Amino acid sequence: MAIGNALYNTIFKRNSVFVSTVFVGAFAFGIGFDTGVSKFFDYWNKGKQWKDIRHKYVQEE
Repeated sequence: MAIGNALYNTIFKRNSVFVSTVFVGAFAFGIGFDTGVSKFFDYWNKGKQWKDIRHKYVQEE
């Protein structure tokens, strides 16, 4: 019961803190999800993307 009271007193008691917690959580989830999906896409398509085959077609001067 102490965990429930602590959670209520820190997050749910004041509406401004609750809304801020929701926004920060959504922002962090969005960044984490985007990073994870990008890493998966790069892993799945390794060797097929321009960044992987650029050295074959572009010559540095």
